Amino acid sequence: MRIPRPVAITLAAATSAALLAPLGASADAGGPSPVRDSGAGGDGRAATSPAAAAERALRDTPSALSAATGGYPREQVLPAQPENPGDKSVKLGLTPYHAIAPALNELQELGDRVSVEIAGRSAKGHPLYLVTVTSPESARTAREQERMRELIERAPARAAKDPRIKARYKTPVFINNNIHGNEWEGTDAALGLIEELATSKSEKTEELLDRSRLYFNVTANPDGRIAGTRANGNGFDLNRDFVTASQPETRAIRQIAIDKQPAVMIDLHGYVNGTLIEPTTPPHGENYEYDLFLKNTYANALGMEKAVNGLGYTEEKDGVKPAVIPFRDQEEGWDDWPPIFTPQYMPFHGAVASHTIEFPMAVNNEEYEELPKAELRRRSAINVDIAGAAMRATLDYARDKRSSLIADQIETFRRADAGEQQVEVSEETVPGVPGIGSEDVYTTAFPRAYVIPARGPAAARLVNHLLANDVRVERASHAFRLAGRSHPAGSYVVDLHQSKRGMANVLLADGRDISDKVSTMYDISGWSLGLLWGADVRAVPEGTDLDVRRTAVRSAAAADPGRGLDSAEAIAAANARHRTKVAAAVTPGELFALREMRFDVTPVSTAVLNDGFDWKGTDVLFVSSGLAHHKLDAAARKSLDGFLADGGRVVARGAEGAAFNASAELLDVTAVEGNESANGVVRVRNEGSLTEGAPAHSFVYSPVWFTGLGSGVRVEQSYASGNPLVAGHWRATDDGTGGPRDAAGKASVVSGRAGGAQVVLFGTEPLFRAHPKGLFPQVGRALIG
Repeated sequence: MRIPRPVAITLAAATSAALLAPLGASADAGGPSPVRDSGAGGDGRAATSPAAAAERALRDTPSALSAATGGYPREQVLPAQPENPGDKSVKLGLTPYHAIAPALNELQELGDRVSVEIAGRSAKGHPLYLVTVTSPESARTAREQERMRELIERAPARAAKDPRIKARYKTPVFINNNIHGNEWEGTDAALGLIEELATSKSEKTEELLDRSRLYFNVTANPDGRIAGTRANGNGFDLNRDFVTASQPETRAIRQIAIDKQPAVMIDLHGYVNGTLIEPTTPPHGENYEYDLFLKNTYANALGMEKAVNGLGYTEEKDGVKPAVIPFRDQEEGWDDWPPIFTPQYMPFHGAVASHTIEFPMAVNNEEYEELPKAELRRRSAINVDIAGAAMRATLDYARDKRSSLIADQIETFRRADAGEQQVEVSEETVPGVPGIGSEDVYTTAFPRAYVIPARGPAAARLVNHLLANDVRVERASHAFRLAGRSHPAGSYVVDLHQSKRGMANVLLADGRDISDKVSTMYDISGWSLGLLWGADVRAVPEGTDLDVRRTAVRSAAAADPGRGLDSAEAIAAANARHRTKVAAAVTPGELFALREMRFDVTPVSTAVLNDGFDWKGTDVLFVSSGLAHHKLDAAARKSLDGFLADGGRVVARGAEGAAFNASAELLDVTAVEGNESANGVVRVRNEGSLTEGAPAHSFVYSPVWFTGLGSGVRVEQSYASGNPLVAGHWRATDDGTGGPRDAAGKASVVSGRAGGAQVVLFGTEPLFRAHPKGLFPQVGRALIG
């Protein structure tokens, strides 16, 4: 069973029921919740320091620890999963999902080193298996380990001087596998390594397990493993979800990061030939303690490279190229800027070595369908071998560098807790890493704190999300002034003098325009919850005296959404009273967001409409992906025309939505496509009833704007003048067009009537990957009409 963390001292954030339950539901304040005893005392003075509060909690609560923490091993018999001969792993000669539980049951019987727990369930309900491998621990020893882990996070200055930690703390190492479902082989390598560790009598293994806890997420994406898809059962790329945490698998990994606090982690992927081993190219995440991170990540990469190349595979004989370390071998294109990826999220919870590993031999997509089974199995076996080599090299690094890894994790938290500045990377600050230049220097100026006035459901939603990410949040008991600005009583305060300041800042800061830093980015470049989630977030400058009487927040209750349609929760409440029925040709993220807002959604596509779609009862058609009007047959067009003539509405988004609008001859506008690789947070001007009260910022991904507006077409929103980009990456294309200055002042959202149909066109992405919660109401209003 899963052992709950101690109620009295845990810093794990309260689960955000407002995020997990349908929008509009109240946050659940019941159950174990964090107590951060940093609130004001009865004398009304400012809050006790987090370090002092942590030390007091650690000293005063042995009984809670004793009641909640058992020893190792923690064995359980995992229930069998239904056998599925259609599991896509079978063709590759790999372990099908249904065979994992029996394998883990057998591994637990091999000795006293292997423990298994259910860390969560997938979108389709499959158990997520977390395996711990370590030397046996009594309950007392396990409690001591938890005390030390808590001390490292909560009171890092004290932890740095604690001889117990130096002598006895076990290095936490996390190996994450198969987060992309059709990148299978890490799972099989992990099962093989667990068996080896469970049975080995070598002195090297015994030393490793005496001084480490090794955590294996056996398959992070069972849905995708079974189906042979990159995404999970909801259609989400889980390795893009760590800022939003919309998916249960992502939330499970997030909780592992908080509970286990790994100093080292690797994330197993495919397929890049030669084997790609991070650290990355610029730009580097500006909220990291990057000097500590790069030192360890590069050193571990060298060990993995040696191990992988040492297997003896060659390009001539096997088709396997030598391993590649992007930081050393590439200029750009494989960055660690956004915290949406697993290895880029983990440093905010203490990982000082964190890697994506891409094994080399492609066996998915076209290769899966076209290559002979024998060739697929040959390639998969090579990948398993390479994944295992990377894992073993990482364990060697964790064993050999135990003391410095823990010291660097403590130092990461200590700098943050003390509010110290970051240390710029250089060949002097990061010895042993060649080629460090100005292109690698990314730091930020942390504010002293953030203040979030407790207005409406958006503030509660944001605070619960911070808590779920283990960020300490407090609430002011009286009105107060900071740096010349007044804030109302009840405002939430996020003091950035805390160990998770990087986590807090990467979520709440506006972000940065990095368009001039590199020519291309691997994925998104802007994501600010402060600008995109609908709450009022106010930065307090560093150097401000935070003399505010405040108490710890365990969870934030969602406010009554009211009768207006100015929040996602309000849209959900309106749909609870009368559900708007939407036919939706949209992305998985948009579909998920629509269902969060309780729309009655029926997915459609070109094929669905051509098969004879019944429009009866449908209120509105939403088009952004997978529906091409010009590919509809005559019967489908006639049926659609009847829907529109009867007053059916259309909402369309992006280039595909604009193409549908043009082909269907709806609104008289010209859609202009910007640079398709552009993305980020942009300033906008809200001009119509649809966007009244909306945030002054929006999100773009392959931005679109509208010109040549015909009679009756209204501008609902436009891009701000000048350069509208606040944070992200948006350049002009090679011919000088498509940049942010071309979009400046142009319409980003328009509306009007086309015959009997009301039509709204979005050039922005207000539902992108179910992330920008504060923008959801724009689409919600358009759909409700």
